[in-house]
Amino acid sequence: MSLNNIQSILQQHSKLLVTALNLDFGSACIEVRCLLQAVLQVNHAYLISHPEYQLNDEQYVRYSTLFERRLSGEPIAYIFGEREFFGLNFKVTPATLIPRSDTELLVEIALQRITQQGACRVLDMGTGSGAIALSIAHKRPNAEVVAVDASEAALEIARLNMQQLSLNNVKLIHSDWFAALQDKRFDAIVSNPPYIAADDAHLTQGDLRFEPRTALASGADGLNDIRCICAHAKSYLNAQGWLLLEHGYNQAESVRVLLRQSGFSDVFSAQDLAGIERVSGGKI
Repeated sequence: MSLNNIQSILQQHSKLLVTALNLDFGSACIEVRCLLQAVLQVNHAYLISHPEYQLNDEQYVRYSTLFERRLSGEPIAYIFGEREFFGLNFKVTPATLIPRSDTELLVEIALQRITQQGACRVLDMGTGSGAIALSIAHKRPNAEVVAVDASEAALEIARLNMQQLSLNNVKLIHSDWFAALQDKRFDAIVSNPPYIAADDAHLTQGDLRFEPRTALASGADGLNDIRCICAHAKSYLNAQGWLLLEHGYNQAESVRVLLRQSGFSDVFSAQDLAGIERVSGGKI
């Protein structure tokens, strides 16, 4: 059996990813499959129906180049330069976090609290690739969405994604949290801020090694930026406005305390599909 056919590559290279990156075998197979589909310009059904297909020399060199990047730990999203989120496709680079499915919960909860009729204003803080802000803007064309980030490089990616999605109800602002917002007020503020403790070992593992540290870590307990947002958000919210925050798997109780201390009511936490309290919020 040739080592350069689809079946052999899937079997052997999936095992290599399991060993090198501590992935489960199913996830490793999906990643190898994605690389093969990209190189061969085929879909999943083709790979299944042509397991004996032999990659030619040019194809195998291109595939091997991509596979070696993944084997070294580089995230698939950065290799391809894109990631699907909330049914939309987003350009991503090492200047931005990789949008994750966990964060879709924040968008879902925000949409529940954003009117489908009439005007409303939404602020996304630390927008990165724009995944949250643009997903909300796409689902709520009546909303005026403002997205801020302290990174000009990240905002450029968000701008490209906004153009790609042909959205005209989003405004991007370069701002360190609330600094450039002056007296603007919103009906909802959403954020997936940095929330990992600065000395957390996970920052040196897996995909996180390649993502921007400033978008991940936030002080000794990971809550510095959430404290800042909670402390100032009321000044930028309209009456009955909501503040909604994504946070770490073990931070829900602490975030609820911060929200209450900052004067928010109806404070709650919502669980993701794994049963982890992933999003907390409150209203004024």
